[in-house]
Amino acid sequence: MFAINTYISENALMPGSANTMLSGQEVSEANDLVKDMKGLNSKSGSTIFGSQQILAQYISNLGAEVNYHRFQPQSSRFHPLHFFSSPDSGIVQDNVSCMTQGINTVGIIRAPQADGKEAIVLVTPYNPVKTSLHETLSLGIAYSIFSLLTQVTWLAKDIVWLAADSRYGEYAAVSAWLRDYHTPSFGRSSMIDTYTCAETNVLYEFEANHVTEKESLDDFKRAGTMAAALVIKVSNRSEHFEDSLSVYAEASNGQMPNLDLINIVNYLAEHRQGFQIKIEKFWPLLDCKWLKFLGEIFETIGKFIRSLNPEWKFGMLASDYVDGTATLASSLYYQAVGIPTGPHGAFRDYQIDAITVEMSPKFSSGVKVRRDEFILRGGRLIEGVVRSVNNLLEKFHQSFFLYLMVSTSKFVSVGVYMIAFALLVAPLPAVAASLYSYANNSNLTLEKIEPAAPANPDDELIVSLRSWRWLNAAKRVFVVHLWGAVVSLLPYFICPIPDYSPTTNSIIWALLSLLTLLILSVILGSPLSSTKSCEQRIQEWAFLKAMTTSAAFIGLCLMSVINFATAELGAFLVVSMCLLAHPLKLDLVAGNFKALSRAASNLVLGFIAFPPVTFFLFKAALQGFDNLHLGDFWNWMETLWAWNSATFLYLGMVHLPCWVLCTQILLHPC
Repeated sequence: MFAINTYISENALMPGSANTMLSGQEVSEANDLVKDMKGLNSKSGSTIFGSQQILAQYISNLGAEVNYHRFQPQSSRFHPLHFFSSPDSGIVQDNVSCMTQGINTVGIIRAPQADGKEAIVLVTPYNPVKTSLHETLSLGIAYSIFSLLTQVTWLAKDIVWLAADSRYGEYAAVSAWLRDYHTPSFGRSSMIDTYTCAETNVLYEFEANHVTEKESLDDFKRAGTMAAALVIKVSNRSEHFEDSLSVYAEASNGQMPNLDLINIVNYLAEHRQGFQIKIEKFWPLLDCKWLKFLGEIFETIGKFIRSLNPEWKFGMLASDYVDGTATLASSLYYQAVGIPTGPHGAFRDYQIDAITVEMSPKFSSGVKVRRDEFILRGGRLIEGVVRSVNNLLEKFHQSFFLYLMVSTSKFVSVGVYMIAFALLVAPLPAVAASLYSYANNSNLTLEKIEPAAPANPDDELIVSLRSWRWLNAAKRVFVVHLWGAVVSLLPYFICPIPDYSPTTNSIIWALLSLLTLLILSVILGSPLSSTKSCEQRIQEWAFLKAMTTSAAFIGLCLMSVINFATAELGAFLVVSMCLLAHPLKLDLVAGNFKALSRAASNLVLGFIAFPPVTFFLFKAALQGFDNLHLGDFWNWMETLWAWNSATFLYLGMVHLPCWVLCTQILLHPC
């Protein structure tokens, strides 16, 4: 309800201010490329490197620079320092041969009126082993605009076209090229010698009639600093009514590109090329009856307020409220998971604004007339975006980098959603201070009711030690958080075990976690038992809750800096646990409705907030209980660490320790 309309902040972008120049000639050339790529699939005896040769031939015919980029597939094995290392610092897989290495094809247009210090990148992922029809269309769209840009004189930035070999994943190919682009290489000791690879000689056959030598094709060519990047994809699904377009923007750990980049794509696609803009939604929410009921309430309130004063704008249609909530939930979810929604995420690791533009045609891709129209519209859309970015004199900076999408034309800025998070976590330090004061005052009360004793020179020391009783609770909190760090590192030792299923790995992880908790309890002092007197234990849980809420507050605030969406979703459970935590024994002794309700709420919340249970309940809500397997949780965690998602660290070092501490409060023998 507090979302505002999107707008273009940077005046220099001027989207749609110039007439498009892409014509049927470029489309015809693109169709030739599409035919050659399709024919390669049906040609018997063609090698897997034939597609790279065709692309290099077409790029060279345009007069642009061309080179091959070779990369090796990397392992996603867990490493404890992977979260803090440079982007894509994975481990190269063993037994890499000439046939298994990936080969990207790179074309570069040097801007005739520029000094080569800036560049715009176009990316088209494809599988050279068997290029599908929709992948050839994306290559055709990129080639049509690349062909046009070799002829224009208004370019102020170099153009780089990366045809990414996606055999080992779209992200891996783009990330490998970016890593080599930003890391100077002074040798090829780690690469396979191209002269000893007879299988790749087909890559250089077309050079027999050209001046370029074989060595130049293997030299890594660079352009300027990347101003922006566009990943162009054509969906393999067809629309029934009109061409549609989806924009994917989420990068690793909730990073987002500048909102202006998304706005110019949406504006040009909808108002210039007639695409239907689609946005990801959390589809189960669209059928929620309670959400529709809530939307109807807001709609009724809004109508009543506007009847009092038409200038007061409050409320919205119930259908818009439900749709916006589903979109907002999807945006929050994809940012919280911390996994990029496309190969554009590799650019954001280098602070380059990038998005994936996925087009869905309304036709069968084999219809030539309609295919030409689709390539023309898609090419003109990319041309308009390139023109806008080309106008920039500096990097994107005017618009928002922190935002949540509510629809294609509405967003919630950081200035709005941070208020909700601040209000959510604000009670934690207040409750911690209140409990600390309560526990100290209770200590003073116990001292007053104790019988007077003869004067002792050690009285002052005893009083001083009593004022430091909170250190015992602080030690407990430290032990449990140290255990959480150990639990987060255990996969490093579990992953090398061969031939173990995800279910077996999950069980081993759980058993080792329990074992390490017991060992730390013995070494550093057990947080599960106490040798103190009954009077002292009465106040002990208050100190423990104060320290737990303080640690939760610090953890959530730190996580909000790394990935706000993760902190927001985690706060819903963690804050509730910390505020409600109360010894069950005291609630059962009290026996009144308030105490029993709190005890029941604590039991339910403690069950739901346990990370594996939360995961399985969420998955069951989406896919049903029939599709649940114990190893699914291990697979999900493996995905998080493979993508360097900070959500993995949050679960192990913030959420899980807080859950254990709250459980200790519930079971406290006061």
